[in-house]
Amino acid sequence: MSDVSGRFVVVAVSLVVMATAAAAAAHDYGEALSKSLLYFEAQRSGRLPYNQRVRWRGHSGLTDGLEQGVDLVGGYYDAGDHVKFGLPMAFTITMLSWSVLEYGEGISAAGELGHALHAIKWGTDYFIKAHTHPNVLWTQVGDGDSDHYCWQRPEDMTTSRHAYKVDAENPGSELFEFGDKYRGRYDESVEVVKNYYPSSSGYKDELLWAALWLHRATGRREYLDYAIDNADDFGGTGWAVSEFSWDIKYAGLQVLASKAIINNNFVMMHGIEQLLVEEKHLSSEQRLVVEKYRSKAEYYVCSCMNRNPGGAAHNAGRTPAGLLFIRPWNNLQYVSNAAFLLTVYSDVLSSLSLPLLCPDPDSTSSSSAAAAAAYAGEVLEFAKSQADYILGTNPMGTSYLVGYGEAYPRRVHHRAASSASYKHDRDFIGCLQGFDSWYSAARENPHDLVGAVVGGPNGNDVFTDHRGAYMQTEACTYNTAPMVGVFSKLIEVERRRRQGREDAPPSSASPVAEDDL
Repeated sequence: MSDVSGRFVVVAVSLVVMATAAAAAAHDYGEALSKSLLYFEAQRSGRLPYNQRVRWRGHSGLTDGLEQGVDLVGGYYDAGDHVKFGLPMAFTITMLSWSVLEYGEGISAAGELGHALHAIKWGTDYFIKAHTHPNVLWTQVGDGDSDHYCWQRPEDMTTSRHAYKVDAENPGSELFEFGDKYRGRYDESVEVVKNYYPSSSGYKDELLWAALWLHRATGRREYLDYAIDNADDFGGTGWAVSEFSWDIKYAGLQVLASKAIINNNFVMMHGIEQLLVEEKHLSSEQRLVVEKYRSKAEYYVCSCMNRNPGGAAHNAGRTPAGLLFIRPWNNLQYVSNAAFLLTVYSDVLSSLSLPLLCPDPDSTSSSSAAAAAAYAGEVLEFAKSQADYILGTNPMGTSYLVGYGEAYPRRVHHRAASSASYKHDRDFIGCLQGFDSWYSAARENPHDLVGAVVGGPNGNDVFTDHRGAYMQTEACTYNTAPMVGVFSKLIEVERRRRQGREDAPPSSASPVAEDDL
């Protein structure tokens, strides 16, 4: 073979490999969205509706609240166990709602708007029930310690269903009006939650988060004033963070606050600019506060993109393959939340026609900002890379969204999915019996927990598909919820591409809207 022929073969093989890699990296975001929403039906507690699509589940938790004389039937189990934890459930419903508010067009185009709204309503109906008096909210049903002692289907539960509440004497400021009046951490009033969902960031981020959401929902100026007036004291303009979760909400509220001022006007609802007369202008002091919020939001985005000067101290961790890595236990919750916030913030940058600037947080000089600039399209592209990793573009070739693709976790740490279906096998499974019969079995789960985003790989991109590896194989509702918004946005991007609305490719000299991605 001549050198020329040899080089031709090498080039040809390289092109085939590149084409194969490109094809493997292409994902069906519509399918991912549909399966994500199906997952919430598998997590339902209470009396299941006639149109329940996850048929291997049955009614459960039908006496929740009976011991306390209240009706607490319904809501969601947060993960692979059967405790109903109020704080992460509320976060799940908020992220689902935010997804619909921002990207309802994509959800509707995929034919999934009805399922998304039903998933939200299943949670909000429960919280309406749980709010039995103006100053009372039932925040938990079940006990984590006794629950984890058993491996049973939810239909067979024999563990405690004791319910816990916050009230004037036992405050929980991770709520709002009541929480602002009776301040205190909810995990100090409901101590049984401390080993599972402690409020490590305190309650001040939740009060700011609530105020900004109430402002967006009602348009009432006093809620925005609250967030502005308390921004400094509550850490809203002080905390620069690299993670966003059901507990630490600073990055989320900072992005949410950033949406409050676009071209010095207010965007109140998705796709509708409502320039309220009384809010036509912020005072110079208020605008400064909102810009401080936005500065901290940009710190978070820059941290995720590894654009902050200062190295590891100011940037989120990464695996060798580029997955954001915050901590070993259920790391994908941080990844999915980051993908969502960066998707939303790319829209903010696009609306403002501004680049993302990542200055040195320890410097008052802006000279280093230009070198770390990124544009809306780049921010969205990074969010997409994290979504694609979850869907299987990773060294393991594994989709961490259960049921998507050919390879995905088959031994999810989940009591119901790992056990015989109650619909077909009504034989009672005892508390410890389930460990012997199902938990310890090496075989695959009899049911795929379709749409669940599991905890994900370790810091070296390695994943162990074993029920006992719960840090990697347990899924949570708040892992999947933000991906509903991300997938919906990517559906819209793909749709616009197909319609031929893509403009010139990004350049380093001009801003790029997300439509151009």
